[in-house]
Amino acid sequence: MTDQPTRTVTRSEDEWRRELTPEEFAVLRRAGTERPYTGEYWDTHTTGVYQCRACGAELFRSDAKFDSHCGWPSFFAPLAEERVRYIRDATLGMERIEVRCAACDSHLGHVFEGEGYDTPTDLRYCINSISMRLVPDDTTVDGDAGSAPAAP
Repeated sequence: MTDQPTRTVTRSEDEWRRELTPEEFAVLRRAGTERPYTGEYWDTHTTGVYQCRACGAELFRSDAKFDSHCGWPSFFAPLAEERVRYIRDATLGMERIEVRCAACDSHLGHVFEGEGYDTPTDLRYCINSISMRLVPDDTTVDGDAGSAPAAP
């Protein structure tokens, strides 16, 4: 993990459309949601850091990811609070808290409280896979230690 300063990424909607796939744009810029159990990371156990797919800001670490069995990647905390921002979301007839990337204001998912998971916090950050890109650690993939190169 790098110590990444907080920065602001500003692009026009046309620039975002050119940079993102239609599916990424629908979720990241229009607050859409991918279908459960279809995203790339819902069942991943690879160690590493999850970055915002739109701007590359580091958002979550795999050591904060847990199996919530909801069909989306779930984390009990962001990498740092200043990496995300929160917005009250009253769409779909319910009160939720939307989670966005603090650097580029892209939609990531929602955070829920009080669901009773056995985690260090009482929070579940339910994040769309398509909103993130996993950068694996060099030494561990899917929970297995990586092998060192053979000595010459």
